[in-house]
Amino acid sequence: MPPLPESAPSAPPARPSTTVCPECTEPVDAEDRFCGGCGLDLTAPREPRPAAGGPGASPGTGRAVPAPGSGDATGSFVLAPPLAAPGRDPGGDTLPLGITARLSDPREGEEDDEEDVPTAQTETGAVCVACGLGGVDEDGYCEHCGHAQPRQRDHQEKELEGVAAVSDRGLRHHRNEDAFTLAAASLPGGDPAVAAVVCDGVSTAYRPDDASAAAAAAGSESLLGALEHGTEAGEAMRGALMAAFDAVSAIADEEPPPAGAHRNAPACTIVSAVVTGPVFTVGWIGDSRAYWIPDDRTANPSRLTEDDSWAARMVEAGLMTEAEAYADDRAHAITGWLGADAVEVDPHVAAFQPDGPGVIVVCTDGLWNYAESAAEMAEAIPADARTRPLASARALLGVALDGGGHDNVTVAVLPFPAAVSRAGFPPA
Repeated sequence: MPPLPESAPSAPPARPSTTVCPECTEPVDAEDRFCGGCGLDLTAPREPRPAAGGPGASPGTGRAVPAPGSGDATGSFVLAPPLAAPGRDPGGDTLPLGITARLSDPREGEEDDEEDVPTAQTETGAVCVACGLGGVDEDGYCEHCGHAQPRQRDHQEKELEGVAAVSDRGLRHHRNEDAFTLAAASLPGGDPAVAAVVCDGVSTAYRPDDASAAAAAAGSESLLGALEHGTEAGEAMRGALMAAFDAVSAIADEEPPPAGAHRNAPACTIVSAVVTGPVFTVGWIGDSRAYWIPDDRTANPSRLTEDDSWAARMVEAGLMTEAEAYADDRAHAITGWLGADAVEVDPHVAAFQPDGPGVIVVCTDGLWNYAESAAEMAEAIPADARTRPLASARALLGVALDGGGHDNVTVAVLPFPAAVSRAGFPPA
């Protein structure tokens, strides 16, 4: 199982905890030293420049700049105000995104100076993929041009027999705060169990990427371990959700947020699905979702989860229609999450026994924002999803990126019935 990613060190306390890049308006965090969008050194003093579009405009662009703390329009959800308290992974490497583009060096053509520019030499030998000149510092930025280097989590793909998943940073975020795990195991009777766990880090919380990675790893390990020991699937799923909660809560005790950063404790959402024989079980906390898409496209697809969100509560209370609620700016404020500051934890677990074959789609809101209803998801996924789960996951990622890619995108596709006869062995 891959180790948890290391978080960047704290940024100087003089900068607000949530702001935007003064050059390109890309959202940045307090611990960021460079902008992930344009590579600007955020710690360097800057001369004030008149805004081309008047007060509140971005320098040189005339675009309005969001005020720090006002939230962004990237599709990230935020934590809702707390409710009043009532009294295995079996191994295998992910595939990092390869970037071959090279930006032009502004000093090209200055032949007199070119000989004085040494080739970057670092302890690791890493050289910037953009300028090809600077070394890469421990935070993943070029020491020459400041360009953010591709992280392993920017784009990940994985496929096991019976399940596949894809995760991507998207087009607007500077890092991927989603995480997933895939696993397969044998039940005591020899039947296979195939599972996917998908987690979405809460962007307004501290260390959201670590939270999602910890939750996915702990949830998968607990789920498969319990099933291997004969635990009933629903009980195993509930235990997995609580194990994920404990793992995220423990991060809050490892180190406090940076000085001056007013953030919630590390937090994320979770959704998981496991196929065991003629039944599959789904569990979730938060607003990540699961869908059932039958092979027979004349049959009705289904959304299997109910969001822990402000919008869902408004619809449930009859105060708004679903369209009205999800059009509201508060729609993605979540009311349930994993983390030390969660007032109450209510794991949701449901089991299903479909009449025919199909696939379970498990995803974060970075995907379902572009295919919200079950019918839209069924239309977006290829017809051969059950036999080509990885290609189908990639196709769904494409739907999200083509729609704008405003958030991190993670999706797992699990064929049903399981595409293996015994865990780790091809079907008979």
